Amino acid sequence: MSKHVFSKHFGYENKQYSSEDKSYNEFKNKELLDKLRNKIIQSLIDNRLLSENKLDEFVKKQIDVILGDYDLTMPERNYVYNLIDNEINGYGPLTELLKNKDVTEIMVNAPDEIYIEVDGKVVKDESVSFINDDHIVRVVQRLIQKVGKTVDTAHPMVDARLDDGSRLNAVLPPLSINGPVVTIRKFKSELVSIDDFLRTGTLTPYMARFLEACVHAKLNILVVGGTGAGKTTLLNVLSSFCTSEDRIITIEDAAELKLKQPHVISLETRNNNYEGEGMITIRDLVINSLRMRPDRIIVGEVRGKEAFDMLQAMNTGHEGSMTTMHANSPEDALNRLETMVLMNGVEIPVSAIREYIEGAIQIVVQVTRLSDGRRRVTSINEITGIENGDIKQKKIFEFIQKGVLENGSVDGEFKLHKYRPKVYSRIKSKGLDDLEDIFK
Repeated sequence: MSKHVFSKHFGYENKQYSSEDKSYNEFKNKELLDKLRNKIIQSLIDNRLLSENKLDEFVKKQIDVILGDYDLTMPERNYVYNLIDNEINGYGPLTELLKNKDVTEIMVNAPDEIYIEVDGKVVKDESVSFINDDHIVRVVQRLIQKVGKTVDTAHPMVDARLDDGSRLNAVLPPLSINGPVVTIRKFKSELVSIDDFLRTGTLTPYMARFLEACVHAKLNILVVGGTGAGKTTLLNVLSSFCTSEDRIITIEDAAELKLKQPHVISLETRNNNYEGEGMITIRDLVINSLRMRPDRIIVGEVRGKEAFDMLQAMNTGHEGSMTTMHANSPEDALNRLETMVLMNGVEIPVSAIREYIEGAIQIVVQVTRLSDGRRRVTSINEITGIENGDIKQKKIFEFIQKGVLENGSVDGEFKLHKYRPKVYSRIKSKGLDDLEDIFK
């Protein structure tokens, strides 16, 4: 049933109610209204009506029967109609959260336990709920149907990129003990730019100029940080500095990078099909990309055997390549890289692996989500060489946290270390000589 047909038949005001809406909070029969809504939705689930004509007829009957015995005001009826409209034409309780630009992540832990991320802070949304576990599964199936994926007891885990670019992950019982769990990382239609980073204090103008020069000079960059720290967002901003002449190949599990350059090839992994075949991994795509004449290779995230192939690419002429990695610090990141290379089963001495890493990567950028929800580039390091068998890094820029203010905001400042990076000579050799005021 289309929204037009639904609205026309019932003649209700097409208004979206939220927990901030005065009329929503002042409903005397709020508990009753939710009960009525639950009865109608449960009937939809139980009857499994897929035909638009049958659905139209069924909903009309349900509305007449269930609401007919109650003396509801027009705003109350509008509220119930709107919830049912979201169920039929949208994505149930998640409809308004998916539309809300301020919500960056949605986490469903249980029918009545839904958390959202707003401005970097995770809060429980008391205004939204599902009626039961079946309701959650129904909404997830509706979300992923358009992208050709499914989730059920036989295939209880799914990772999908939605039409708008948002990333959905769902885990069902028996893998999830307490019921279906859904996580949606929303895609931002308005891409973050370096100006946005400067405006929000994610980094300083000096840091921005230095990173832009590193990309133009085709230095290999590793971006590290924890979950939700903003690694992919930063990688997208760094990628925007690539020139239009570069042939760029991006490789991701779920395509999130949105480059505006004209010569970009985007590759995405593929999971097994129902027969357990057909999987294409990040490593497969990295190996194949080397045959595609790339000027730069940008990997959304390395976390396994593909690290060895990525380092090979960086060491064999594919300068200016970039990737991200989960790590708590730049030092941890290099240790993880060693482990990933060893996962290949190749009998290479650790000393040789460290030389390989040292030769492949020049800059390590750490991005952190602080306790107040804000993201900061907390360090920009240069790999300076190997000393006593260990890879050495030198901090160029650093964010130093001093404490936390009474309002919960993190108090800190950015520091430029008195150090002239070795890569500065390489940057200058590329004709980029506008950093003299930074590294005097």
